[in-house]
Amino acid sequence: MELGSKSPSAAGEAARPDQSTYIVEPTAEHSHTIILLHGLSSNGQKFGQELLATGKTSAGKTLTELLPGARFIFPTAKRRRSSAFGRKKLTQWFDIARLPDPSYRKETQLRGLAESAVEIRELLHHEIDVAGVSPTNIILGGISQGCAMSLSVLLALEYPLGGYFGMCGYLPFQQDIEDAINKGDDSDDGLDDDNPFAASDEDDQPDDPALKALTFERDLLCIDSPQGNTAERQQTASPTPIFLGHGDADEKKPYVLGENAARTMRAAGYNVEWKLYPGLGHWYKIPDEIDDIVQFIRDRVGWEMAIL
Repeated sequence: MELGSKSPSAAGEAARPDQSTYIVEPTAEHSHTIILLHGLSSNGQKFGQELLATGKTSAGKTLTELLPGARFIFPTAKRRRSSAFGRKKLTQWFDIARLPDPSYRKETQLRGLAESAVEIRELLHHEIDVAGVSPTNIILGGISQGCAMSLSVLLALEYPLGGYFGMCGYLPFQQDIEDAINKGDDSDDGLDDDNPFAASDEDDQPDDPALKALTFERDLLCIDSPQGNTAERQQTASPTPIFLGHGDADEKKPYVLGENAARTMRAAGYNVEWKLYPGLGHWYKIPDEIDDIVQFIRDRVGWEMAIL
């Protein structure tokens, strides 16, 4: 069902086939929005339906029950050739050459990251500019590769969101971002003399870690910087609180990738809550992780929950 056509069903479900976006509309007046990205080879409807049906708290409550004023948006990635699966076409936010090691042949990720960033930013702009939702009433996040994609988008945003939560994910170009953040007083070593893309001595390079991360990520995603070279920390998403959860038995994305993502986001000035779940594989923990996400939304993001 296209956005703005018929009213959603009694279950509050709608879909936008033009963008393959699965939407669950609020059961109360729309005041908040949660945008969540699926993992590799999945799609918005499959991930959304499963999360909202099985993702229950220890009290047996779902996210839609606890947040009746929230619109849940689950976009679907484009089908792209997969280097990890013999060039087979899969729904993926970006290509990846080796699943457990995102740093391997990482240049294959660049095109998809940039293309998908445009789509996710358009969803955010639609909710803010068309639906009239305040950025502080928006949560962004995802699972697995969807977590990776949405973290990249968050780093490149020029404004904070209400919150972010990711499950069993990682941060693309994590070490490069951390190196860019840490490059500072001892960087005048001549190593960039032959690099045509290195900043010249005359360039006004930011000192703030959040601005360094923003500059690097926007360049990575081919996003033009706002007019004027006077960017300040307030023009980053760094006030956005982050929750990252991971299983210590995750064979597809070893939990060290999640730990590294949390460390780098903290280095960029973000407040990150990191949770490791014993015995959990490549998924989310029910009800433990759902309890933690709900508590994060209530206590750290500051959203009110329905009293049921």
